[in-house]
Formats: sequence, structure tokens, C-alpha cells
Amino acid sequence: MNIAITAGLQLMPPGFSAGLAAWSRVNGLSGEPTWAGAANAAIVPADQDFGACLEIVKQDDVTRIRFTGETPILPGTYLRVSARVKAVAGNLPSVRIAGWAGTAQRQEVTGVPQAAPAVTLKAYGEVVEISAIIAVATRQGVDMGWGTTAALGHMGLDLLGPNGGAVRIENLRIEDVTAAFVPVMIDWVDVRDYGAKGDGVTDCRAAFLAADAAAAGGQVLVPAGTYYIASDLTMKEPVRFVGKLRMPRVARLSLRRNFDLPSYADAFGDETEGMKKAVQALLDYSDHNILDLCGRKVDLTEPLVIGDLAPGVTAFSSRRVIANGQIGIVDGPAWATRTVSSAGTYDIADGYVLKNVGQVAAIEVGSRVVGPGVGREIYVRAKDIGAGTLTLSNPLYGGSGTRSYQFVRQRYAFDFSTVPQVDRFYFMNVEFGLDGIANGVMLPPTGHLWSFRDCFFTRPLDRCITSIGDACQGMLVDRCEFMSNDLDLPAQSRTSVCMNINANDAKIRDNRFVRFGHFCVAAGTGNIISGNHWFQGDNSTAYRVAGLVITSRVPQATITGNYIDNATIEWTNEHHPQPVVTTPQAAFGGLTITGNTFLSSSTVANFSWLVIKPYGAGHILSGLTVMGNVFKSVYATIDRVERVDTSFANLDLTRMRNVRFEGNTFHGVRTPTSNPLYISHAQNTAAARWVVPTGGALPFNGQALKVQTVVAEGAITTSTGARNNDLPSIQVRQGTAKDQVYLDFSQPVKGGVGVQVRMDNPG
Repeated sequence: MNIAITAGLQLMPPGFSAGLAAWSRVNGLSGEPTWAGAANAAIVPADQDFGACLEIVKQDDVTRIRFTGETPILPGTYLRVSARVKAVAGNLPSVRIAGWAGTAQRQEVTGVPQAAPAVTLKAYGEVVEISAIIAVATRQGVDMGWGTTAALGHMGLDLLGPNGGAVRIENLRIEDVTAAFVPVMIDWVDVRDYGAKGDGVTDCRAAFLAADAAAAGGQVLVPAGTYYIASDLTMKEPVRFVGKLRMPRVARLSLRRNFDLPSYADAFGDETEGMKKAVQALLDYSDHNILDLCGRKVDLTEPLVIGDLAPGVTAFSSRRVIANGQIGIVDGPAWATRTVSSAGTYDIADGYVLKNVGQVAAIEVGSRVVGPGVGREIYVRAKDIGAGTLTLSNPLYGGSGTRSYQFVRQRYAFDFSTVPQVDRFYFMNVEFGLDGIANGVMLPPTGHLWSFRDCFFTRPLDRCITSIGDACQGMLVDRCEFMSNDLDLPAQSRTSVCMNINANDAKIRDNRFVRFGHFCVAAGTGNIISGNHWFQGDNSTAYRVAGLVITSRVPQATITGNYIDNATIEWTNEHHPQPVVTTPQAAFGGLTITGNTFLSSSTVANFSWLVIKPYGAGHILSGLTVMGNVFKSVYATIDRVERVDTSFANLDLTRMRNVRFEGNTFHGVRTPTSNPLYISHAQNTAAARWVVPTGGALPFNGQALKVQTVVAEGAITTSTGARNNDLPSIQVRQGTAKDQVYLDFSQPVKGGVGVQVRMDNPG
């Protein structure tokens, strides 16, 4: 910087030969005496060393010469004041650069140095140059640091020492020497100084690397312009972008010292492109694993298709994180849903493959399959155009045959479907503002240990987190909030599914799900769903839908400590290619539901919170625990908390095993259920056969398969009052619904008993 050039300021004083009226004998202020007409000052027209110059005979202890013009003092500017002098006669004095510091109001700045160190003249005729640096700053190399209150100065010099000597002075020079301080002061290098053109055409990669090396702990400046970088570029030092970069899609930019979204957005002059390049760099084996959005909102104009923006990446297994920001969606044609209709042949012996598919090239990986015999959340995981086949995320329940299907491909803000495998990818503290235009995140076909933590998904088009394969293995979803886009619709009209799980060991914890069609469709095993609040209700008094859909017959799942509001847990086998039992061992089992709060309000009487829906006949329950829950219906009474949806088939109630349904609390439920069920039966009229009804209080309207205990509640007596101590024989599965127990005594008796009945065979 040079303020004489950049600001057009005149720094250099006029020569002495132009007149001494411009030179003060005190401080340079208006009204002070000048050197014009002074008896001890004269202009020498032709000195052999200086040409025209000023000669002064020193008569005062401190002889001052100050330019009456005001020299500006600016922050960040460094001025050098200098002059050449020589002694010509008499005593030899000392000489120093000096000046008067003033504020913008022309008041003296006190407490700051107003003179530089003096230099003693040692011989007559010897030319000596004296100089000093004047600036606002006080730092090495500055002789007079005047501070930020200084705005102007009157520059000059002083003669010190013995009087009587004659000194000649060449013209005073004032120069801007800020450039000498700039490299140390701002600690950056300019890429243009190393050959960068900024014309958008010339490959500037070598210049950037040279500037990066020269910065050596400082910063690299990319000034205005467009800089083409033809191949991968890694910058080790911090980079400040005023201009922008242009790079091929395959070329990576790695900013090791400022790896954050604002830097990449500045680098490419566009938020979407910046996010693409930042994610591309993130999926590289470099020394950063977190892309910090720095609290910034990124408005995406198109989906981030990871396979397109990071070509060549087929597998990535190092932990990577996108954190601390907001994703917004700018509406446009790039977000349009594409639907392809085509026929295909399904064979239950090859349950994950759809064969002989027409238009297979037009069907995109990640498309949701819709059609007869297709369960919920079935996706195209891969395709083979040559073979005409599609690989599916889960089997179909409809049996073998050729059918017509629709393949619906929606758009996701982050779409990993085109990268075969990504492991350990995290989203933390990210808000997805999807505005009913786009979906959230589509996982890759393969991977494990994905995580969503402290995120918000607001009004997705239809889906928040979609797994098209097994990348949901071990997935963690913690402390997030999900709000659907169809929350204003009646529950039965909603099409949204917040998330789906195909693989095992997912942990869904401490989240809030607001009015989706389903909050989760979960296949796989070993899933833990705890501490969540999901509510699927609406403002009507009618239908309620499933919040959680479990599609594995043996899920080995735990549902604990949730607040389940106006929603059903629906347990199906719709992702099994042979939903009809083919072996006696086939069973629904391995589900634990404990410590939850279930609520419904203003709903229909046949609503139930737990629904088992077999997609084929012959199934039994073998391993279900429902304990310690609170079931509460308000504003309407419901019939029971559990039931079997017999749309396809009922359970085989004769072979139930290991069902624990006890310790629950019921409010607003006509028939509280329990297994084992304790019944107090009073027989007021003497009879040899006592019929003990269960009153539908066995879970799932089960049959009375077993009596564990029969305990007399008081005396058992004959009709004449004689005591009877016989034990009755027991007949189970009696009555039309097989839900009664017969107690047969040796003679007609009356009294009361406590009977513990089970709808299963334990053990």
C-alpha cells in the first residue's frame, strides 16, 4: 500500500528554495514564527552536494524546523521522514528527525515520542542522512509510535548540542514505506505474486502451491478473479478467498487449515458448489474428519448426489462428520420426483431379486417399489441393465409371478445411493429445512454405524432417513426432532415415513416424531427404540395409524420408555417371501415392550396400541413381553390395548408360547388384558362343573390353554353346607371361543376360587 498512490495524498514537502515561510521555528502550527526573514537562516543556491539547500547557524539549545503543512497519520500506514545534512563551520551539533503529533481536532497528542534518536555530526563537509519511521503502531522498526488518537503531524528536524555551528540541510523527504511492513503486518502472500492469472482459463495450481509454501505459517490471499485449478489441490496454510476457483468435478480441493463450509462457499462463489466440493474433500483420506458448517444455512439448488460429486469413491470407512448448520432447499426442477412403470418377475426362491424387468435402464437405484404383493419401504438397491434385474432392499410377500410395478424415485438433500459403501458417517447439530420439496438423507447400499445426533428434519417431502440396503446396520439416531409435511392431513391419508431400517442393531433414542404416516418401518433384528415420543394423531375422532411398523417375525427388539401417542405398534411379516407358515417352528417372537406410556384421545373403540398382522396363516406367538406399561385412553373408551389384524390371517391360538403380558396399568380400556390372567370366580349355586370365563381378558383374544393354579377363596361347601376338600379336575379350551375353563368337582359344590389362566404354554 502507498497512500500517495492509493489515496492521492501529497506527502513530500516543497523544497526550502521555494520559500521559508512554509517552515516553522516551533511546532509548525498556524501563527507561530517561521524561518522566513530569520537572520541566522539563508538559502544556499548551489551547494556542491545538495544543490539549493538551507543553511542555519545554530543559536538556540534546540533549534526546530517544522513543515507547516499537515501530514496525515493513518492506521496501517508507515511514514519515513528523512533529510541529508552536513556541518560547514563552527561547533559540531547533533541532528534528529522530530515532529509534532496532533489529533483530528488539532490538539497535541501527549505522552508519545515526538523525536527520534539524535545523530552527532563528526566532521565538516561529511554528508549524513538522518531518518525516522512514524506510525500509529508501536512495533519494531518504528521510531515514533503515536497511537490511534494521532491524525496528523508537522514533520521536521531538530539541531541539538553547542551553539555557533553552521549546518546545511537538503530538502526534507516524507515517504510512505508501508510496503516494507506489509508482509510481517498482515501475514499473507498473494497468489498473483507467484504466477496466478485469475483469468478463468490458465491453470493456476502451481502458483497456488508456491504461494502456500511461501506463506510458511501465514495466510494465502486469493484476490478478485476466477482461478482455474486443473487437478487436486491441497493448501496447508489458511486461505482467504476474494476471488473464486473453477475446478473439474474430479479435482479435489483440500483446505487443511480452514476446512469449513464458509471457506468452500467463498472459494467457489456458490453455496451448493461449495458444499459439493467440501463433501468431496471430506470423503478423502486427509487430516480432517469434520466438515463444520459454522452455523451457516446452505440453500441447495439441487440434490447432493455423493457419487457424482465425488467420482471414483466406491468405499469409504473412516469416520466423517457434517456438523453445526442448516440445510435449506431452493425449489426447482432438480427436485422433481420420477416414476417409472414396468413389469417384473418375482421368484420366492430368489427373494431379493426382481427379474425380467422392462425399462431397467430408466429405473434409478434408490427407487421405492410400489405394487401388488410389495410391503412397505421396499427400495431398489442395485440394478443390472444387461441382465434386466433389480436387487431389492427386502423380499416381497406376494409370492412368485409376473406383475406390474411402479418405481418412485424422490430426491434427497444428501443422496449416497450411488456410492456402494460408506461407513461411520455422522450428521450432528444439522437442521434440514426441507419445505415439502425434498427428502433428507438416503443412505448408501452398504455400510454401518451411521449416526444422526441432535438434528432437526422439518417438513420433508415424504422421507427423512431412507435405507436402501444395509447401511443402517448399527445406525444411531439420538435426540433429533422430525416434523412431517403432511401433519395437517387425517392420519389415514398420510404417505410419509420418517425412516426405515433394513439391517440390525439400530438404536433410536430420545427423539420426537410429529405426525408421520409411520415414524419407522423396521426390519432386521436387535433394534433398540427407547425414550422417544411419537404421535400420529390428528384433529379428528376416527382412524389412527401405526407409528412403528416391525416387519421381522423375530425382531429381538426392545421398545422401552417411549411416549406413544395416538399410534399403533404394528408387527408384521410383510418382508418375508413366504409369509404363509411352511414349517411348524415359524413364529412371531423376540419382542420386548416395557415401561412405555401409551395414550390415545378421541379415537374409535376398536383402536389398539399393539397390533399383530400376519401376512399368512399358521403363525403363532412365541416370545413376547409386554410389562410395566401405562395404557390410557381419554375422551373415548377403547375395547382393548392389543389385537390381531386378520386382513390376511389370524394367529394360530392353539400353539402360543412364552407370552408375558402383566404389570400394566389401564385407563379408559373396557377389557384390561393379562397373561397369566388371575380370575376370582364365585359359584353361588352348587354345581359339579364350574364354568370359569376369561371374559376376553387374555391377550389377543387368546384361548385358555393352561391353568397354572386353582386356589380356594374361602370354604368350598355342598348345598347342605358341608365342607368339601376335593381338588377339581380341569378342562381348558372350553366354550365357543375356547377361552373358558371347566372345573369339575366330585359333587355339586359352591364357593369361590382364584384361577390363574394362561393363553400360552410357558417355557
